Amino acid sequence: MKAVRSVPKTRRAGVALAGVAACISGVAVFVNGYGVRRWGDATAYTTAKNLVAAIVLGFVLLAGTATRSRTAPRARLGRREWAGVGAVALIGGSVPFVLFFEGLARASSTDAAFVQKTLVVWVALLAVPLLHERIGPLHFAAIALLVVGQAALTGGVPHLVTGAGVTMVFAATLLWAVETVFAKWLLGTVPPFALGAARMGGGVVVLLGWLAVRGTLGDLADAGTAAWGWVLLTGVILAAYVGTWYSALARAQAVDVTALLVVGALVTAALDTGIKGVPAPDPVGLVLVATGGLLVAWTSLWRDRVPGSASA
Repeated sequence: MKAVRSVPKTRRAGVALAGVAACISGVAVFVNGYGVRRWGDATAYTTAKNLVAAIVLGFVLLAGTATRSRTAPRARLGRREWAGVGAVALIGGSVPFVLFFEGLARASSTDAAFVQKTLVVWVALLAVPLLHERIGPLHFAAIALLVVGQAALTGGVPHLVTGAGVTMVFAATLLWAVETVFAKWLLGTVPPFALGAARMGGGVVVLLGWLAVRGTLGDLADAGTAAWGWVLLTGVILAAYVGTWYSALARAQAVDVTALLVVGALVTAALDTGIKGVPAPDPVGLVLVATGGLLVAWTSLWRDRVPGSASA
């Protein structure tokens, strides 16, 4: 009889961290709804929020580096790794944020939410050939449940209104998919918080340049105390999300981590209903998303316990 293999601890930790990242994401979406209304200009708001996140991640990185400096040597990056870090900052921490928030200003929030949640599909299409990740029938079933469930939560695909706004959100989603693949490759060498700090810090430089081109750089200085209060809150939440997400990505498959992030929609829906009093979304959508998330977690955690199953 063939021995049953145990699940690697790193993968268990990765799945758990992905679940935490999904919860943080769900809270972030809810809180950002309040924060962006205080600013009016969504691009200026996200620039300020990303700046706070970059600072927080930078402090965490410095604290961690100081703690480990006496016991662990620093990893040295080659030209390819530095180029990858720059690519992550550009295609993950700056351009897609502009596209997403500019698109959100032109499209409905439900359309944008659905398009952005298809991220798992594009990550899967890239991760299999480029990262050699292994997915099977259960992955396909889980992804289908997540996408259909998200469609039900946002009113269904037939209600999707195409246009410039949706196109911009779709472009941002594709860039974030490419970033996920780059980040997964880099995390074999670069620590998660170091990559997160580089992503947000480098991205902020580009975003500040974009505000200067638009002539709205002064909006950062003109924002009041209340607006900056929301930025501090959402920036800290964003830093926690990026650090947790990259930590999960360093330990588990990109497909699994990205799929589990969709479950954050359940947290947002619960907060909207419980705090804002928004009518509860389609229960079918809630069940489909929850089932898809559980199936992804089960596939990642338990497949190695089944004799003869393939290990990713």
